Amino acid sequence: MRIRWTPAAAADLEQISNYLKEHHPHYRQPTIRKVYEGIRSLKDMPHRGRIGREEGTRELFFPPAPYVAVYRVKEQGIEILRVYHTGQDRPS
Repeated sequence: MRIRWTPAAAADLEQISNYLKEHHPHYRQPTIRKVYEGIRSLKDMPHRGRIGREEGTRELFFPPAPYVAVYRVKEQGIEILRVYHTGQDRPS
């Protein structure tokens, strides 16, 4: 399966990376790697994440990192919609 990042999801990950670079530089690389590897694993197990808050979405967590990727499984692949900090307000 092909994985496609929406512009919003790519921007989310960039913001996370920039925040970690400034505030917790030693966590930046392992955290970003964990998110990428988790999302890449969806190619083999696209329904791995739990059912999402919005209809038709799924959510993948990356413990112990406090992030969640919201994605949609489509016939032509996986669409990464957003990447949030778990403490962040987000649409319900």
